[in-house]
Amino acid sequence: MSYIQVENLNKSYGTGAGSVKALQSVGFRIESGEFVGVMGASGSGKSTLLSILGAMNTPTAGNYQVDEIEIYKLHQEKRADFRREFLGFVFQSFHLMPYLTVLENVMLPLTVLNLPKKEKESRARRALQQVGLADKERRLPDEISGGEKERVAIARAIVNEPPIILADEPTGNLDSKTTIDIMKLLAQLNENGTTIIMVTHNPLCAGYARRILKLSDGMLVSDEG
Repeated sequence: MSYIQVENLNKSYGTGAGSVKALQSVGFRIESGEFVGVMGASGSGKSTLLSILGAMNTPTAGNYQVDEIEIYKLHQEKRADFRREFLGFVFQSFHLMPYLTVLENVMLPLTVLNLPKKEKESRARRALQQVGLADKERRLPDEISGGEKERVAIARAIVNEPPIILADEPTGNLDSKTTIDIMKLLAQLNENGTTIIMVTHNPLCAGYARRILKLSDGMLVSDEG
């Protein structure tokens, strides 16, 4: 059994003649520890696929399993538990809370855990150290650069030590030098055993992936690597 299994995945929006097929019969398998890039033109289904893999968008048909768990057969509460335990999310727009410090932003995924505040702070500091921002924990998001904001977003994604990171255009708002820095960080996380699935349109970023899934009009047209 592969770690991640996607079988005959379909997703449609709307009904009848006005329905749009965002994904059509998509299937693939990913082993634990892979670094997979997802590429395709705008509207090809990349973001829809990532939202389904993130347990946030129920497919119209098909099956999605992680570690032999059938994700969309879980009730909402159990699905939320799956997201918290298995997944870390990194987005292009960072999604940092402007009124929280860097440390407090990284601590957000720990809010639901029954842990002492000192333990939560300790975990968040370890994550910030991993991304090279140990000295910025007291700053607010508007007091740090775009590249640093993305590092904070990655620290927040890994603070629970999830086995899988889903990244949606993680360097889309960054210059080329900062892009390379962020991709090296993701590559290091992957070398340490984290499975990474990354949507990107940037060939530079795609070069860090060991395998590329290409989508076109909602269909998987190639699987290389």
